[in-house]
Amino acid sequence: MNEFEKFPMGDAIPDLVLETIFSYLSLKDLSNCALVCKKWCKILSEENNDVWRLHCGNNLVEEVRKCDLLSTVTTYKSKLRAFYHAWNPNDCSRNVYIKPNGFTMHRNPVAQSTDGCRGKVGFYYGRHAWEIIWEGPLGTVAVVGISTRDAPLHCQGYIGLLGADGEGWGWNLVDNNLLHNGVLHGKYPLLNNCPKYQVGERIRVILDCEDNTLAFERNYEFLGVAFRGLPTEKKLYPTVSAVYGNTEVSIIYLGPPVDG
Repeated sequence: MNEFEKFPMGDAIPDLVLETIFSYLSLKDLSNCALVCKKWCKILSEENNDVWRLHCGNNLVEEVRKCDLLSTVTTYKSKLRAFYHAWNPNDCSRNVYIKPNGFTMHRNPVAQSTDGCRGKVGFYYGRHAWEIIWEGPLGTVAVVGISTRDAPLHCQGYIGLLGADGEGWGWNLVDNNLLHNGVLHGKYPLLNNCPKYQVGERIRVILDCEDNTLAFERNYEFLGVAFRGLPTEKKLYPTVSAVYGNTEVSIIYLGPPVDG
């Protein structure tokens, strides 16, 4: 046994020093560091240590750190994870921009236009949940769901853009209809006298790439499976489409859904 094996590098460096070093590394490098040894993995698994606190300070604007937008993600690491899964400023309609907080899309007041936005990260395996908060009037069509990269994010007129073709699956919060492939797939949820969405409520979207299903929750009430038989060969991205001028929609990625 050589000297390195007697005193592994990961054990020789104090935790505080390691945390300081890790705080300067990229997220990709941190993923690799977690594979080096048990000690490094343990440090990086602690979601409220200085590593993630400093990364949050460097990446999240003060406005979002102090508001209640991220109230459902309580650790530094989960807040940072949500930031890297938020809206993609390079994958949205020309009539949409992402606000400085990184989590909120704003649709400009353009007449006779429907405009969408996709998240930065798509999924084709695992189980994922995220929240959508619609702030401002819904207008005549306000659709939340998922799409592939091939789904359009802009069109003329006021339509259910998300779900207008075979690359998108959406729930129109205005009339409670499900949309896919340009066809109405019935009312959702299947509840008698189902209340309409109220602006500011948090809609939880649940994508299960193991069962190939899409479901929703509202106010922590599971509303049932909306779509089955989702494709397995393409990444599916969080997506919304909106028609109302100056409306804003925020996304908060939560990670794997909590069953029950």
